[in-house]
Amino acid sequence: MKKILKTPVSAEDLRNIKIGDVIYLDGHIVTCRDVAHRRLIEYRRELPVDLRGGAILHAGPIVRKIEGREGKYEMVSVGPTTSMRMEKFEKEFIEKTGVKIIVGKGGMGPNTEAGCRENKAIHCVFPAGCAVIAATTVEEIEGAYWTDLGMPETLWVCRVKEFGPLIVSIDAAGNNLFEQNKIIFNKRKDEALNELYTKVKFIK
Repeated sequence: MKKILKTPVSAEDLRNIKIGDVIYLDGHIVTCRDVAHRRLIEYRRELPVDLRGGAILHAGPIVRKIEGREGKYEMVSVGPTTSMRMEKFEKEFIEKTGVKIIVGKGGMGPNTEAGCRENKAIHCVFPAGCAVIAATTVEEIEGAYWTDLGMPETLWVCRVKEFGPLIVSIDAAGNNLFEQNKIIFNKRKDEALNELYTKVKFIK
């Protein structure tokens, strides 16, 4: 059975969700990446979107105008961008906005771990290479803010249905799937190398 969260999300909704879980999202998600983070944190500009209990997507989507409908757009492609680019901003971003779900590509570090742990939020990974599939889960683009930043950096407010799959990489307790996997994989690598060295020692 699919585990589906619906925005707005509460801390209680996230209590039993652990790293490695696969979830889907109903409700709304807002594309929000580098420049929007910088405007909020460094330039102290208030976001034009209320993210309390909401979700953001680290992505620079491709959208197109809908002919005959002024100010309306449709999603063409919305692939995740590398989340680590937002690492230095994310803890303060979570604190200031009340966002509960952050979605992107790849892992994030200790700053985001602390933000998730202290504010009961999660970070999830959307599989790379599935940007067009992701776009099919966007039922409607309901708003566009900070369009002066250009298409990739605009805050696109998307109503989504079963957006995912999303792999939980940092849970609300601050556990980090990528960092835990590094320990496991490095141990396996060392064991494999030690075995390999016994077979090729004649080369030295």
